[in-house]
Amino acid sequence: MTSVSIVIPCRNEKGHVRLLLDGILSQDFGGLTWEALIADGMSRDGTREIVSEYMAREPRIRMVDNPGRIVSSGLNLAILAATGEIVVRMDAHTVYAPDYVRKCVFWLKKTEADCVGGPWQARGSTYTSRAIAAAFQSPLSAGGARSHNPSFEGFVDTVYLGCWRRSTLQALGGFDEDLVRNQDDELSLRIHLRGGKLWQTPDIVSWYCPRSSLRALLHQYYQYGFWKVAVIRKHRRPASWRHLVPGLFLMGLSGLLLAAIAGYTLGLTVIGWISLTVLATTLSLYTLALIGGAIFAGMRAGAALFPILLCIFPCFHFGYGLGFLHGMWYWRIRDGRPAPAKAATELTR
Repeated sequence: MTSVSIVIPCRNEKGHVRLLLDGILSQDFGGLTWEALIADGMSRDGTREIVSEYMAREPRIRMVDNPGRIVSSGLNLAILAATGEIVVRMDAHTVYAPDYVRKCVFWLKKTEADCVGGPWQARGSTYTSRAIAAAFQSPLSAGGARSHNPSFEGFVDTVYLGCWRRSTLQALGGFDEDLVRNQDDELSLRIHLRGGKLWQTPDIVSWYCPRSSLRALLHQYYQYGFWKVAVIRKHRRPASWRHLVPGLFLMGLSGLLLAAIAGYTLGLTVIGWISLTVLATTLSLYTLALIGGAIFAGMRAGAALFPILLCIFPCFHFGYGLGFLHGMWYWRIRDGRPAPAKAATELTR
Protein backbone atom coordinates (compact mmCIF):
# COMPACT_ATOMS: atom_id res chain seq x y z
CA MET A 1 0.00 0.00 0.00
CA THR A 2 1.07 3.57 -0.69
CA SER A 3 1.26 5.79 2.39
CA VAL A 4 0.26 9.43 2.11
CA SER A 5 0.85 12.36 4.45
CA ILE A 6 -1.49 15.31 3.99
CA VAL A 7 0.18 18.51 5.24
CA ILE A 8 -1.87 21.61 6.02
CA PRO A 9 -0.48 24.93 7.27
CA CYS A 10 -3.12 27.00 9.04
CA ARG A 11 -3.50 29.85 11.47
CA ASN A 12 -6.70 31.34 12.92
CA GLU A 13 -8.95 29.35 10.59
CA LYS A 14 -11.90 28.74 12.89
CA GLY A 15 -14.37 29.54 10.12
CA HIS A 16 -12.87 27.08 7.63
CA VAL A 17 -11.08 24.28 9.45
CA ARG A 18 -14.21 22.14 10.04
CA LEU A 19 -15.03 22.13 6.34
CA LEU A 20 -11.42 21.21 5.58
CA LEU A 21 -11.30 18.32 8.06
CA ASP A 22 -14.72 17.03 7.01
CA GLY A 23 -13.43 17.10 3.43
CA ILE A 24 -10.42 15.00 4.40
CA LEU A 25 -12.56 12.47 6.26
CA SER A 26 -14.88 12.15 3.25
CA GLN A 27 -12.01 11.48 0.81
CA ASP A 28 -12.14 8.26 -1.20
CA PHE A 29 -8.61 7.08 -0.46
CA GLY A 30 -9.03 3.91 -2.50
CA GLY A 31 -6.85 1.76 -0.27
CA LEU A 32 -4.19 4.36 0.47
CA THR A 33 -2.95 4.57 4.03
CA TRP A 34 -3.04 8.18 5.17
CA GLU A 35 -2.41 10.69 7.89
CA ALA A 36 -3.20 14.42 8.08
CA LEU A 37 -0.86 16.82 9.84
CA ILE A 38 -2.21 20.27 10.73
CA ALA A 39 0.69 22.69 11.22
CA ASP A 40 -0.98 25.32 13.36
CA GLY A 41 0.61 28.75 13.66
CA MET A 42 -0.35 29.11 17.32
CA SER A 43 -3.95 30.08 16.55
CA ARG A 44 -5.89 32.09 19.11
CA ASP A 45 -9.39 31.99 17.62
CA GLY A 46 -10.42 28.45 18.59
CA THR A 47 -8.84 26.63 15.63
CA ARG A 48 -6.69 24.45 17.86
CA GLU A 49 -9.69 23.37 19.92
CA ILE A 50 -11.58 22.33 16.77
CA VAL A 51 -8.59 20.34 15.48
CA SER A 52 -8.25 18.66 18.90
CA GLU A 53 -11.91 17.66 18.69
CA TYR A 54 -11.29 15.91 15.37
CA MET A 55 -8.07 14.33 16.67
CA ALA A 56 -10.06 12.68 19.45
CA ARG A 57 -12.35 11.13 16.84
CA GLU A 58 -9.70 10.22 14.24
CA PRO A 59 -6.16 9.33 15.41
CA ARG A 60 -4.80 9.76 11.88
CA ILE A 61 -5.29 13.52 12.28
CA ARG A 62 -2.41 15.13 14.15
CA MET A 63 -1.49 18.69 15.05
CA VAL A 64 2.03 20.12 14.82
CA ASP A 65 2.90 23.41 16.52
CA ASN A 66 4.27 26.06 14.17
CA PRO A 67 5.81 28.81 16.30
CA GLY A 68 7.14 30.49 13.15
CA ARG A 69 3.50 31.29 12.25
CA ILE A 70 4.13 31.36 8.47
CA VAL A 71 3.25 28.86 5.75
CA SER A 72 6.78 27.76 4.86
CA SER A 73 7.80 26.92 8.43
CA GLY A 74 4.50 25.12 8.98
CA LEU A 75 4.94 23.01 5.88
CA ASN A 76 8.49 22.08 6.85
CA LEU A 77 7.47 21.04 10.36
CA ALA A 78 4.60 18.95 9.02
CA ILE A 79 6.86 17.29 6.44
CA LEU A 80 9.44 16.58 9.15
CA ALA A 81 6.77 14.84 11.24
CA ALA A 82 5.28 13.00 8.25
CA THR A 83 5.65 9.26 7.81
CA GLY A 84 4.10 8.81 4.35
CA GLU A 85 6.18 8.18 1.24
CA ILE A 86 4.04 10.74 -0.64
CA VAL A 87 3.17 14.24 0.60
CA VAL A 88 -0.01 16.03 -0.48
CA ARG A 89 -0.48 19.66 0.43
CA MET A 90 -3.90 21.06 1.33
CA ASP A 91 -5.00 24.52 2.47
CA ALA A 92 -7.92 25.65 4.58
CA HIS A 93 -9.42 27.99 1.97
CA THR A 94 -9.93 25.31 -0.67
CA VAL A 95 -12.68 22.71 -1.25
CA TYR A 96 -11.55 19.35 -2.62
CA ALA A 97 -13.14 16.74 -4.86
CA PRO A 98 -13.69 13.43 -3.01
CA ASP A 99 -10.96 11.75 -5.07
CA TYR A 100 -8.44 14.62 -4.77
CA VAL A 101 -5.77 12.76 -2.77
CA ARG A 102 -6.15 9.54 -4.73
CA LYS A 103 -5.82 11.36 -8.06
CA CYS A 104 -2.73 13.22 -6.83
CA VAL A 105 -1.03 9.92 -6.01
CA PHE A 106 -2.17 8.33 -9.28
CA TRP A 107 -0.76 11.11 -11.46
CA LEU A 108 2.48 11.37 -9.49
CA LYS A 109 3.13 7.70 -10.20
CA LYS A 110 1.86 7.78 -13.79
CA THR A 111 3.87 10.81 -14.94
CA GLU A 112 6.94 10.19 -12.76
CA ALA A 113 7.08 13.97 -12.40
CA ASP A 114 8.67 15.55 -9.34
CA CYS A 115 5.43 17.34 -8.48
CA VAL A 116 1.84 17.14 -9.73
CA GLY A 117 -1.27 19.18 -9.10
CA GLY A 118 -4.53 20.41 -10.53
CA PRO A 119 -5.41 23.79 -12.02
CA TRP A 120 -5.91 26.74 -9.68
CA GLN A 121 -9.68 27.14 -9.98
CA ALA A 122 -11.51 29.77 -7.96
CA ARG A 123 -15.13 29.64 -6.79
CA GLY A 124 -16.74 32.47 -4.84
CA SER A 125 -19.91 32.58 -2.76
CA THR A 126 -20.68 36.34 -2.60
CA TYR A 127 -21.09 38.91 -5.37
CA THR A 128 -17.55 40.26 -4.96
CA SER A 129 -15.85 36.88 -4.49
CA ARG A 130 -17.69 35.46 -7.52
CA ALA A 131 -16.41 38.38 -9.59
CA ILE A 132 -12.88 37.88 -8.25
CA ALA A 133 -13.14 34.17 -9.14
CA ALA A 134 -14.25 35.06 -12.69
CA ALA A 135 -11.33 37.47 -13.12
CA PHE A 136 -8.96 34.98 -11.52
CA GLN A 137 -9.39 32.53 -14.40
CA SER A 138 -8.91 35.22 -17.05
CA PRO A 139 -5.59 35.49 -18.93
CA LEU A 140 -5.80 39.25 -18.28
CA SER A 141 -5.27 38.75 -14.55
CA ALA A 142 -2.90 35.77 -14.68
CA GLY A 143 -0.76 36.80 -17.64
CA GLY A 144 -1.58 33.57 -19.42
CA ALA A 145 -0.31 31.36 -16.59
CA ARG A 146 -1.18 27.74 -17.36
CA SER A 147 -1.91 27.08 -13.69
CA HIS A 148 -5.02 29.29 -14.01
CA ASN A 149 -6.27 27.40 -17.08
CA PRO A 150 -8.85 24.82 -15.87
CA SER A 151 -8.48 22.66 -18.98
CA PHE A 152 -4.70 22.62 -19.42
CA GLU A 153 -2.87 19.33 -19.03
CA GLY A 154 0.89 19.09 -19.34
CA PHE A 155 4.15 20.38 -17.96
CA VAL A 156 3.99 23.74 -16.14
CA ASP A 157 6.30 26.07 -14.21
CA THR A 158 4.25 25.73 -11.02
CA VAL A 159 1.10 23.97 -9.76
CA TYR A 160 -1.55 24.82 -7.21
CA LEU A 161 -0.76 23.26 -3.79
CA GLY A 162 1.16 20.18 -4.99
CA CYS A 163 1.95 16.53 -4.42
CA TRP A 164 5.52 15.20 -4.10
CA ARG A 165 7.42 12.18 -2.99
CA ARG A 166 8.71 12.92 0.49
CA SER A 167 12.21 11.99 -0.67
CA THR A 168 12.01 14.77 -3.29
CA LEU A 169 11.14 17.37 -0.68
CA GLN A 170 13.92 16.15 1.58
CA ALA A 171 16.45 16.33 -1.26
CA LEU A 172 15.33 19.89 -2.02
CA GLY A 173 15.69 20.93 1.61
CA GLY A 174 12.00 21.77 2.04
CA PHE A 175 10.42 25.19 1.68
CA ASP A 176 12.39 28.41 2.12
CA GLU A 177 11.45 29.78 5.55
CA ASP A 178 12.76 33.23 4.67
CA LEU A 179 9.70 33.65 2.42
CA VAL A 180 6.35 34.67 3.86
CA ARG A 181 4.76 34.40 0.40
CA ASN A 182 5.70 32.67 -2.86
CA GLN A 183 7.41 29.78 -1.08
CA ASP A 184 5.58 27.34 -3.37
CA ASP A 185 6.72 29.14 -6.53
CA GLU A 186 10.29 29.21 -5.23
CA LEU A 187 10.24 25.47 -4.55
CA SER A 188 8.91 24.86 -8.07
CA LEU A 189 11.72 26.99 -9.49
CA ARG A 190 14.29 24.91 -7.61
CA ILE A 191 12.76 21.76 -9.09
CA HIS A 192 13.14 23.21 -12.58
CA LEU A 193 16.69 24.38 -11.96
CA ARG A 194 17.61 20.82 -10.95
CA GLY A 195 16.12 19.45 -14.16
CA GLY A 196 12.86 18.27 -12.58
CA LYS A 197 9.32 18.40 -13.97
CA LEU A 198 5.95 19.58 -12.73
CA TRP A 199 2.72 18.22 -14.23
CA GLN A 200 -0.77 19.72 -14.15
CA THR A 201 -3.94 17.81 -14.96
CA PRO A 202 -7.64 18.80 -14.77
CA ASP A 203 -8.24 15.33 -13.35
CA ILE A 204 -7.04 16.68 -9.97
CA VAL A 205 -9.92 18.92 -8.89
CA SER A 206 -10.18 21.55 -6.17
CA TRP A 207 -11.84 24.95 -5.80
CA TYR A 208 -9.98 27.84 -4.21
CA CYS A 209 -12.03 30.34 -2.16
CA PRO A 210 -10.85 33.84 -3.23
CA ARG A 211 -10.78 37.00 -1.12
CA SER A 212 -14.15 38.61 -0.50
CA SER A 213 -13.24 42.29 -0.91
CA LEU A 214 -11.25 44.47 -3.29
CA ARG A 215 -9.09 45.72 -0.42
CA ALA A 216 -8.12 42.17 0.59
CA LEU A 217 -7.41 41.26 -3.04
CA LEU A 218 -5.20 44.33 -3.49
CA HIS A 219 -3.34 43.48 -0.28
CA GLN A 220 -2.91 39.84 -1.31
CA TYR A 221 -1.35 40.72 -4.66
CA TYR A 222 0.78 43.45 -3.14
CA GLN A 223 2.32 40.71 -0.96
CA TYR A 224 2.75 38.39 -3.95
CA GLY A 225 4.63 41.11 -5.82
CA PHE A 226 6.77 42.05 -2.81
CA TRP A 227 7.93 38.49 -2.10
CA LYS A 228 8.38 37.64 -5.77
CA VAL A 229 11.34 40.02 -5.76
CA ALA A 230 12.89 38.01 -2.92
CA VAL A 231 12.61 34.84 -5.03
CA ILE A 232 14.18 36.56 -8.05
CA ARG A 233 16.94 37.99 -5.84
CA LYS A 234 17.71 34.53 -4.46
CA HIS A 235 18.00 32.80 -7.84
CA ARG A 236 19.10 35.79 -9.95
CA ARG A 237 16.34 35.08 -12.45
CA PRO A 238 12.53 35.08 -12.67
CA ALA A 239 10.65 31.83 -13.06
CA SER A 240 8.72 33.52 -15.89
CA TRP A 241 9.02 36.91 -17.59
CA ARG A 242 5.32 37.57 -16.93
CA HIS A 243 6.24 38.13 -13.27
CA LEU A 244 8.03 41.34 -14.31
CA VAL A 245 5.21 42.86 -16.37
CA PRO A 246 3.04 44.54 -13.67
CA GLY A 247 6.04 46.24 -12.04
CA LEU A 248 7.46 47.40 -15.37
CA PHE A 249 4.03 48.66 -16.45
CA LEU A 250 3.60 50.69 -13.27
CA MET A 251 7.16 51.97 -13.50
CA GLY A 252 6.55 53.03 -17.09
CA LEU A 253 3.36 54.92 -16.21
CA SER A 254 5.13 56.70 -13.36
CA GLY A 255 8.08 57.60 -15.57
CA LEU A 256 5.84 59.04 -18.28
CA LEU A 257 3.90 61.10 -15.74
CA LEU A 258 7.09 62.49 -14.19
CA ALA A 259 8.53 63.25 -17.63
CA ALA A 260 5.36 65.12 -18.61
CA ILE A 261 5.39 67.18 -15.40
CA ALA A 262 9.11 67.92 -15.70
CA GLY A 263 8.77 68.83 -19.37
CA TYR A 264 6.05 71.41 -18.84
CA THR A 265 7.63 72.73 -15.63
CA LEU A 266 11.04 73.27 -17.25
CA GLY A 267 9.62 74.71 -20.46
CA LEU A 268 10.47 71.61 -22.50
CA THR A 269 6.99 71.46 -23.97
CA VAL A 270 7.81 68.94 -26.70
CA ILE A 271 9.05 66.40 -24.15
CA GLY A 272 6.07 67.16 -21.93
CA TRP A 273 3.60 66.77 -24.83
CA ILE A 274 5.15 63.51 -26.08
CA SER A 275 5.22 62.02 -22.57
CA LEU A 276 1.62 63.03 -21.89
CA THR A 277 0.47 61.66 -25.26
CA VAL A 278 2.18 58.30 -24.73
CA LEU A 279 0.77 58.13 -21.20
CA ALA A 280 -2.77 58.88 -22.38
CA THR A 281 -2.48 56.35 -25.21
CA THR A 282 -1.17 53.66 -22.88
CA LEU A 283 -3.96 54.25 -20.37
CA SER A 284 -6.56 54.22 -23.15
CA LEU A 285 -5.31 50.88 -24.45
CA TYR A 286 -5.23 49.52 -20.90
CA THR A 287 -8.82 50.65 -20.36
CA LEU A 288 -9.90 48.91 -23.56
CA ALA A 289 -8.17 45.73 -22.35
CA LEU A 290 -10.03 46.01 -19.03
CA ILE A 291 -13.36 46.39 -20.81
CA GLY A 292 -12.63 43.43 -23.06
CA GLY A 293 -11.50 41.27 -20.15
CA ALA A 294 -14.56 42.23 -18.11
CA ILE A 295 -16.90 41.42 -21.02
CA PHE A 296 -15.41 37.95 -21.59
CA ALA A 297 -15.28 37.15 -17.86
CA GLY A 298 -18.85 38.43 -17.45
CA MET A 299 -20.04 36.26 -20.34
CA ARG A 300 -18.78 33.18 -18.53
CA ALA A 301 -19.78 34.07 -14.98
CA GLY A 302 -22.75 36.44 -15.39
CA ALA A 303 -23.29 39.88 -16.90
CA ALA A 304 -24.22 41.29 -13.49
CA LEU A 305 -20.56 41.05 -12.50
CA PHE A 306 -19.39 43.35 -15.28
CA PRO A 307 -19.27 46.65 -13.30
CA ILE A 308 -17.10 45.32 -10.49
CA LEU A 309 -14.88 43.34 -12.87
CA LEU A 310 -13.63 46.67 -14.21
CA CYS A 311 -12.29 47.37 -10.70
CA ILE A 312 -11.03 43.87 -9.97
CA PHE A 313 -8.52 43.51 -12.80
CA PRO A 314 -6.58 46.65 -11.72
CA CYS A 315 -6.38 45.20 -8.18
CA PHE A 316 -4.44 42.25 -9.60
CA HIS A 317 -2.17 44.42 -11.75
CA PHE A 318 -1.53 47.44 -9.54
CA GLY A 319 -1.46 45.47 -6.28
CA TYR A 320 1.23 43.16 -7.66
CA GLY A 321 3.07 46.01 -9.38
CA LEU A 322 3.20 48.17 -6.23
CA GLY A 323 4.41 45.22 -4.17
CA PHE A 324 7.04 44.38 -6.77
CA LEU A 325 8.39 47.95 -6.87
CA HIS A 326 8.43 48.11 -3.07
CA GLY A 327 10.25 44.78 -3.05
CA MET A 328 12.83 46.07 -5.55
CA TRP A 329 13.59 48.96 -3.22
CA TYR A 330 13.49 46.91 -0.01
CA TRP A 331 15.50 43.88 -1.13
CA ARG A 332 18.07 46.00 -2.93
CA ILE A 333 19.15 47.46 0.42
CA ARG A 334 18.01 44.58 2.63
CA ASP A 335 21.25 44.07 4.61
CA GLY A 336 21.01 45.81 7.96
CA ARG A 337 17.33 46.69 7.56
CA PRO A 338 14.58 45.50 9.90
CA ALA A 339 12.12 42.80 8.86
CA PRO A 340 9.40 43.78 6.35
CA ALA A 341 6.45 45.79 7.68
CA LYS A 342 3.14 44.17 8.58
CA ALA A 343 1.68 45.14 5.21
CA ALA A 344 4.03 42.61 3.59
CA THR A 345 3.65 39.85 6.17
CA GLU A 346 0.25 39.89 7.91
CA LEU A 347 -2.67 37.65 6.99
CA THR A 348 -4.86 39.11 4.26
CA ARG A 349 -8.15 37.40 5.15
